[in-house]
Amino acid sequence: MLRTETEGRRADRFAFGRNWRSFAALVDDARIEAAGDSLLGPLERADLAGCAFLDVGCGSGLFSLAAHRLGARVRSFDFDPDSVATAAGLRDRFAPGSDWLIEQGSILDAGFTEALGTYEIVYAWGVLHHTGDLWGAMDATSRLVAPGGLLYVSVYNDQGPRSRRWWRVKRRYNRSGPLTRRLLLAGSAAYLARRLPLRLLERLVRPAGRLPAGLVRARGMSAWHDLLDWVGGFPFEVARPEEVFDFLRSRGFALCRMTTCGGGLGCNEFVFERSHGA
Repeated sequence: MLRTETEGRRADRFAFGRNWRSFAALVDDARIEAAGDSLLGPLERADLAGCAFLDVGCGSGLFSLAAHRLGARVRSFDFDPDSVATAAGLRDRFAPGSDWLIEQGSILDAGFTEALGTYEIVYAWGVLHHTGDLWGAMDATSRLVAPGGLLYVSVYNDQGPRSRRWWRVKRRYNRSGPLTRRLLLAGSAAYLARRLPLRLLERLVRPAGRLPAGLVRARGMSAWHDLLDWVGGFPFEVARPEEVFDFLRSRGFALCRMTTCGGGLGCNEFVFERSHGA
């Protein structure tokens, strides 16, 4: 198994792959369609026919699957072996016999990334800030974009002291036993959903919590699994939008689209185009 010193030796690293494995049982055509819509809108495309698409840190594989259905030639990788197995399971269920390639590897492993080549679309949504080396991962990811290609990336917003407090919550979650974890989940859910009706909040905090049948969250995600990912997701780094912009501009990228979370909690999303002369 490929490891890096930053990723491989963290005893308090969240089990991202286990969470994705649980989420994969919920994946259906409606979630795949929602995931596909979340790709096409920011990329400003009607489809991805013929595009070489790289999914950095593919997680469950949902967005790789959506890109495949939209006509892309997809290659995916993830550091977590459970994520790799989960993505392979989705491929077996929804795209058997396809040319969708899934590998285990780290964005921080220079030998691995140098062998990947470049791609027309590189997708790294909510991944790089969990590697333990956000800017090293951002640099490595930027090198995977072909000249004239697009980088679709999202990074947790830097809220200053609030972000530091969430960092402590996340570390505490991963260092704690089941009871403390349940308390942290319940407390975090109450805070995050404090304006929601109590009936909906109760659905979110119980272990089998799901939204009402037929209601699909944005990007095809699940409220319960998003909550686990948010509270437990560690390592955890953040960045201001201008930091991401300046970092990638210095590497020959031009900003095409940006959607921020308005200075609040969550991810800022960016689509950059790499110049032909980069």
